Order: sequence, then C-alpha cells, then structure tokens
Amino acid sequence: MADIKFEIKEIVGVLSESAKGWTKELSLVSWNDKEAKYDIREWSPEHDKMGKGVTLSNEELKKLKELLNGMNL
Repeated sequence: MADIKFEIKEIVGVLSESAKGWTKELSLVSWNDKEAKYDIREWSPEHDKMGKGVTLSNEELKKLKELLNGMNL
C-alpha cells in the first residue's frame, strides 16, 4: 500500500478523547500535497496514526453547518 502524505495545517477543535488518548478532531489537513480540506477523524496522541474519517471541502462544510443549525438538538 502506498504511503499517504499529510500535513495538519490547523486543529480547529477536539470533539472527544478516548481513554487511550486518541482524539476525534475537526482539522484542516493537506493530503498528498494537495489543497487543505476540513477533516473529521481520530488521531493518536502524537498525530502520527489516524483512524478512518471524512474530508470536506469548504462548500461541504458550509452545507453541514446549515444542516446542523437546522436540527432540533
């Protein structure tokens, strides 16, 4: 499997933390030297390992915000 290159440009915020120290974060990440996108996934404490996640463009993040604002939580 090919190596995946990533650079965390900004950690926007931590959503949760597991007992083992992994954090679920909203971050701005550049994957394989491409334009940075917003990303929600779990990261190890050193940010050298990651879990599966979802990557969102600016437009997708805006739409998600609209959907969340419309929810009755």
